[in-house]
Amino acid sequence: MKGALVNKPELLAPAGSLEVFATAVEEGADAVYIGAPAWNARALARNFTPEELAAMIDYGHKNGVRVYLAMNSLVKEDEIPQLVELLALLEQLAPDALIIQDLGLYALVSKYFPSFTLHASTLMGAHNSLAVRQFADMGFKRVVLAREVTLAEMEKIHAECPIELEVFVHGALCFSYSGLCLFSSYLGGKSGLRGRCVQPCRRRYSWAAAGPGQQPGYFFSMNDLEAIELLPRLAAAGVVSFKIEGRMRSASYVGSVVKAYRRMIDAGDNVAEVLPEVRGLLHDAMGRRPTAGYFSSPRPADAITPFQTGNIGHFLGRASGTKAGRISLLLQETVETGDRVRLHQEESGERASFTVREIRREGRVVERGARGETVSLLLPGVQAEAGDALYKVDVRSRRQMEARKGRLTPPAQFKKVIDRAVRQGRAPAVLKALALGQASVAQRQASRGRRGVTPGGRQTRPQILPVWLKGGDLRLLNQAVFERPERLLVTLDRESLKQLQQQKKSQQHQLKTITWALPPVILEDEVPFYRQAVNELVGQGFRQWMIGHIGQLQLFSGKAEAGGGRPPSSKLELAGDYTLNVLNSLAVGLLRGMGLATVLLAIEADREALQQVCAHKQKSRAGLVVFARPPLFTARLQPDFFQFNKIFLSPRGERFELVRRWGQTLALPDKPFSLLPQLGELKGAGFDFALIDLSFVSLHKKETAALRKIFAGKSRERGQETFNFFRTLQ
Repeated sequence: MKGALVNKPELLAPAGSLEVFATAVEEGADAVYIGAPAWNARALARNFTPEELAAMIDYGHKNGVRVYLAMNSLVKEDEIPQLVELLALLEQLAPDALIIQDLGLYALVSKYFPSFTLHASTLMGAHNSLAVRQFADMGFKRVVLAREVTLAEMEKIHAECPIELEVFVHGALCFSYSGLCLFSSYLGGKSGLRGRCVQPCRRRYSWAAAGPGQQPGYFFSMNDLEAIELLPRLAAAGVVSFKIEGRMRSASYVGSVVKAYRRMIDAGDNVAEVLPEVRGLLHDAMGRRPTAGYFSSPRPADAITPFQTGNIGHFLGRASGTKAGRISLLLQETVETGDRVRLHQEESGERASFTVREIRREGRVVERGARGETVSLLLPGVQAEAGDALYKVDVRSRRQMEARKGRLTPPAQFKKVIDRAVRQGRAPAVLKALALGQASVAQRQASRGRRGVTPGGRQTRPQILPVWLKGGDLRLLNQAVFERPERLLVTLDRESLKQLQQQKKSQQHQLKTITWALPPVILEDEVPFYRQAVNELVGQGFRQWMIGHIGQLQLFSGKAEAGGGRPPSSKLELAGDYTLNVLNSLAVGLLRGMGLATVLLAIEADREALQQVCAHKQKSRAGLVVFARPPLFTARLQPDFFQFNKIFLSPRGERFELVRRWGQTLALPDKPFSLLPQLGELKGAGFDFALIDLSFVSLHKKETAALRKIFAGKSRERGQETFNFFRTLQ
């Protein structure tokens, strides 16, 4: 680590409880981010009450600490009234900022609650200057960059975009780009975009046709980020806030990490003197193996240790035996009663945590077991087998919450504010305005005679839904797998652009009907290529485009280089891909105002959520992907042990394929999901078109013939996956 921090960036700590919040403040955090009730990307954590939120905001402000509320979960249509009520209350409590990802929530706050300062969550996928400039144009004060952005890319982004930049400097890393991970949702409806991720990336996988040396491993389980020695370089790259991940972590973890980073930030020219203490503090925090992540390299070699579990904590040892609800092991670390321990089941890869209630050594109950001793631990309701590993993930709390209760109690004026907000607030007026807008939509739909869907999902009579057909390149033009699609979409990249230049003049008329689809990830070094390609293709007469990220609007704003943020030319027809994560009518309306009259709704949405959006959308055209192998992971990492174009298996035997596309690593389901039998129902619910995506579907002669039968309704594969359509998106 070279140089000292001249203008010290903010140290931003997480808090998932009152105890952790107080610990973060006392150890030197400049700001703390906490989850707003029910609308944050750590929804599995306990929700705070209004009184607790008020107490933390008051305590933070009295100590000169800013408090940010994370409302970074996608919002369903039927959750909007409750969300409005919450915003009315939070406005009275005056947090320093809201951290958000949902475009509908952005529209709601911008129109009805403009006093809030907005930060763009990392779930909004800001991985290039296009995205950051777009968020700046939209009025965000700060952007939390994607964890995949390198230091060199940060410097370019900072040079082009005058907006505050925040980055994660410590804590857990996701394998996939945040905002593009569908794996947890695909496996059972628990959406990472709604804070319900079950972390399939932490499981052990195997190759279906493993060769020599290709043993099972934790291929996607990332090590923990640690940028303690990169802070001056990050600050020089324009970062104003150093963020620590961990709203579900304990007070001991947050306290140790905050203290370590505080020491380093304040060390000035005395870094060498404090570094040993800092290293000790981070070791005590009991995280995973450290990595500098993507800061120094787009392909960090130490990001994953594939043949170790990647469990958080200190390794205690392996079970030598289990009997009568107890587990025996030779200790590799000290353990005490009250410590939190995680059991890793080697066979399945599943994990279970428990608090150590009793320790026995040589048949006697003791309070502490030391390294090198053989002890047995009581297992409360946890199954274990010999060979399973145990990790210490937290120590006994050495901080007593009783000492803080007086400080973390909302003062009388806050209690009055809460009571008044609950009684009246601004919510009724906002809800009335929203209800009037929805009523006008309902009246227009009734006048058109739009047919509904019965509770059982059966439409009153068959209806035809226009189909859009998408492919990965221009070979789609020669594959007549679906008769007369309304649109043909082709992903724009270097390969498809090269194919375009090789097409015969006789095909030019057909080519002009193409809708070019932009990939959801465009790395900073690729921005000039896409800017030039878009300009040239628009100049050649290509009018129909689909964007994969809202930042790509900058490519169509007239003067993209200057970032004017003006709406795209009326001569162009822009659509939004499902990767914009649209789950409510407010987001649909916002995008329409930004020039996107057509949008694909979130691919992970369930039937009820989809019907509700369609019931309230206004002039926009809404579509849905009905046939695809969607990327479940979209990741930048491409380590040597990956086997591309090969099938890998989950511990439960589920099959997936690993491929490379757009310079990214994608994990795909082995077979497409299909909602083709539901086309009539979707039409009746109010959808305007359906999209069949063949980007990752084989188009060889045999497969093409089979697809024609499926699309013609003459064949239906048994046990066809339907994603979340018939279950509830959580």
